[in-house]
Amino acid sequence: MSIHKEVKKITTNTLQKMKQSGEKISMLTAYDFSFAKIIDNAGIDVILVGDSASNVMAGHETTLPITLEQMIYHAQSVIRAVNRCLVVVDLPFGTYQSNSDIALASAIRIMKETGAHAIKLEGGEEVIESVKRIVGAGIPVMGHLGLTPQSIYKFGTYTVRAKEEAEANKLKNDIKLLENAGCFAVVLEKIPASLAKEVSQSIQIPTIGIGAGKDCDGQVLVMHDMLGINAEFKPRFLRQYLDMATLTTQAVQQYVHDIKHHNFPNEKESY
Repeated sequence: MSIHKEVKKITTNTLQKMKQSGEKISMLTAYDFSFAKIIDNAGIDVILVGDSASNVMAGHETTLPITLEQMIYHAQSVIRAVNRCLVVVDLPFGTYQSNSDIALASAIRIMKETGAHAIKLEGGEEVIESVKRIVGAGIPVMGHLGLTPQSIYKFGTYTVRAKEEAEANKLKNDIKLLENAGCFAVVLEKIPASLAKEVSQSIQIPTIGIGAGKDCDGQVLVMHDMLGINAEFKPRFLRQYLDMATLTTQAVQQYVHDIKHHNFPNEKESY
């Protein structure tokens, strides 16, 4: 019997047990009530209300523009739909980097105003004081290392991170710091699979990979990518489970056709 089928509600403790037993953790993004309800009912372990909403919901080029208020709105919508999975909310760019007081205030706002279960933030040593303060206030924190999209202008590219020894060593150090600061899990984005395996085995808390190979303790994808809504985005790490862009286009075209040809509504669809 798998752990995720046994429990009525997924908690941070559930994820810890899953890592210890070798059961993989499933995580997917969601940003609204309707999709969150479908995803939760389908048996996902974790929903991430990602700052990727900036891209897939609002059409921005990066995750930087989305505000704390907008993240709270998306998280409120998701929480209303969820019965079982753990809901983690991204702290958006600018709400935690400057100092730990602002970071704690941002995290408290998300928890109080949304009812979410945890927050996620990007970075290692640079944000460790903020992690300690937030965890100290009783708020679960998920870390995020490797490619950290909020730092895209520093990197200048969305390429694989930590291929060089110096950056790999920093990541190894950062993940230990995050674990020691009390993070319950860490996302590893676009790093070599061998490095992801090494660091996943070196810590007690779960790692969630995206473009980080099969040896992470779980996997996450952006819902719009996985369902094929965002048809242009096809990185190597993505497995597309549905071609929703094509299916939706065909449905809309059929709808338009039926209206134009006096076929909708018919007598059965009229009062």
